[in-house]
Amino acid sequence: MAVTRNLMFNAYSGAIAAATAVVANKIVESVWRSVTGEEPPEPNDPSTPPNKAFAWVLANAIGIGILGVAANRFAAGRWAKFTGEQPPSTRSVNLKL
Repeated sequence: MAVTRNLMFNAYSGAIAAATAVVANKIVESVWRSVTGEEPPEPNDPSTPPNKAFAWVLANAIGIGILGVAANRFAAGRWAKFTGEQPPSTRSVNLKL
């Protein structure tokens, strides 16, 4: 039963995270255009100046990271509301030294 519950939550939160990543990328692109007045650079293109490439990657990482946390919190809240239980932990650390 716990495996099914974990699988269901992972599928639910994964679907929300995937949709959020697409939306986050569009938001970051739009903000980039508004702030710089230019199209987002292609960071892997050798002709792109390194400062623009790094700035784009950093902006993308921050935007997707913030919206990813918001999506995970949303998924956990909805899970708790619908099931009456806290969501299963999606992180486990197995460290062997």
